[in-house]
Amino acid sequence: MNNEIYQKARQARDARFDGQFFVAVKSTGIFCRPICPAPSPKEENVEYYELAPLAMQAGYRPCLRCRPDSAPGSFAWKGVDTTVERAVKLLKTFPELTVTQICEKLGITDRYLRDLFTRKIGIAPKKFRLYDQLLFAKNLLHQSQLNIEQVAQASGFASARRLQEHLKANLNLTPSQIRKRAAANNKGVSTTKGTLQLQLAYRAPYNWPHLRDFLRVRAIENVEVVSDNAYGKCFTFGDAKGRFFATHNPNKTCFNIELEIDNLQSIQGVIYHIRRVLDLDTEPEQIHQCLRQAGFTQGAIQTGIRIPGVWSAFEAGCRAILGQQISVKAAVNLVSLLANELGERVQDMLFFPTPELIANSELAFLKMPQKRIQSLRDFAQFHLQYPTETELSKWLSIKGIGPWTVAYAKMRGQSDPDIWLNSDLVIKNQLKTMDVDPARAAPWRSYLTFQLWSMA
Repeated sequence: MNNEIYQKARQARDARFDGQFFVAVKSTGIFCRPICPAPSPKEENVEYYELAPLAMQAGYRPCLRCRPDSAPGSFAWKGVDTTVERAVKLLKTFPELTVTQICEKLGITDRYLRDLFTRKIGIAPKKFRLYDQLLFAKNLLHQSQLNIEQVAQASGFASARRLQEHLKANLNLTPSQIRKRAAANNKGVSTTKGTLQLQLAYRAPYNWPHLRDFLRVRAIENVEVVSDNAYGKCFTFGDAKGRFFATHNPNKTCFNIELEIDNLQSIQGVIYHIRRVLDLDTEPEQIHQCLRQAGFTQGAIQTGIRIPGVWSAFEAGCRAILGQQISVKAAVNLVSLLANELGERVQDMLFFPTPELIANSELAFLKMPQKRIQSLRDFAQFHLQYPTETELSKWLSIKGIGPWTVAYAKMRGQSDPDIWLNSDLVIKNQLKTMDVDPARAAPWRSYLTFQLWSMA
């Protein structure tokens, strides 16, 4: 990406670049998405930024018309540094954690993290978080009818007054100005009976039939539901419980989200996980280029394939252990049995069992070898001892868990884009008949894995 590409994409209003960069207009002090419908400014009057927080740091405020806060996310920070990547995820997912607490989780000092962010992203971590929270709050003000106090709580601010102060100081906007614009465009979406409704955008193409069918075959009974145009799941996130329904809306290149949650402070982290499970922040054109370089012809690529995520690495690990050496259908039956026997029920919702419930159960209802039952219990006990452990390679210390299980959990439970399951039997058989160089598909080999699975 360079200024010439930015200029061409901006002038063409190419939706494939939506969220990959932002256009700041010097004469107005506003920054926009490249697809903004406003009259295109002269090139000498614009500046380009890879991330919205960088435009905000430079003194620009987000456009009320194209709403940069609603753009798809970007992998602009990916690959720059593993520590930075993990820190960004923590900053976005857990607004209740201080930067100091995040540094403790990462095993580094505050000073080192600040230096990394400044060098790799161009902004301090506290500023990055503040701007991300402000954009999230702006999105809620546009799309929901939560009151200002609720929006402040949901986006990580101590009070409505603090949110108003930061909006005014950093965006030169007030909540009433944002709400007025939303009402004028008839974009405000009602919140009824505790249900929050939002739209989450993605970059086309998006192969919904592939993701839908993959999830449908593996859906956990009473925990997940998959219809022709929607996916729903009951979830836990920290102390919060709830469920969401994501309905595909291809005409607007987004998903319409209905979210029920019992803790507003967890909304930002939950939305991050919904985006991850549906793989909404993928840049498909870059992936297709890598697949072509790996040996696929243009016609052989199933465009828009996404990684069907699992809500947590723990759930993904349980699925992988229960699915060892049996068919997909048999594995799903076991996972559904586990959830329905041990999962917590709240009204009409069923939640996937916690590590504690699995570790403390004899699991006699599972009709499978005792060694695999013990592996599942040991796996749950590991999570009880190390509840915040994110380095999944440490699972290899558990008897009965091998590299394939770890790789599968990384790919679906953490949405790692560069997992190559070369030990998978289906992949091995596919490679016998295809001239594909997996190394040339990096850093998108998870998508290569799903491409090959889809062709079997």
